Amino acid sequence: MDRQTVERVARAAHIKLTEEELDRYSSDLSEILTYFELLDEAPGCENWGVNPIEVADVLRDDEPRMDIDPDQLLRGMNTYEGYVRGPRLS
Repeated sequence: MDRQTVERVARAAHIKLTEEELDRYSSDLSEILTYFELLDEAPGCENWGVNPIEVADVLRDDEPRMDIDPDQLLRGMNTYEGYVRGPRLS
């Protein structure tokens, strides 16, 4: 990145930079942009996803069933017409 661009960005951000800082930031940002150019050369990932392990649909079909008899569950509870009764709210 050239020095004039670093100066313009610093002025826009209201940051005062010394001459030494302008030179250092200019070279550092140029180096960072060079690394990003290397990433542009990397192969694309259009044919594969980012997950290294293929995720398949592992859900089973939902089949309603009764494992425990409802009357047996409600036997020791305070019920009224098949509904569980709780404490009265005031």
